[in-house]
Amino acid sequence: MKAFVCRAKCLLKSEDGPTATEYAVMLALIIVVALGAITGLGTTVDTVFTNADASLPTGAAP
Repeated sequence: MKAFVCRAKCLLKSEDGPTATEYAVMLALIIVVALGAITGLGTTVDTVFTNADASLPTGAAP
């Protein structure tokens, strides 16, 4: 039991927990920003391809 209490105290004093939490928050923010950028870029690319498709002739090949 004494070893368990000692390990619990060491865990509470350790700075690994808060550091891991900070990294998790940073990772979540990076993912949110990346998803926003990918969504915006995807919309722009879709518009470009739609315009290119509309400008192509639609007649049958000779």
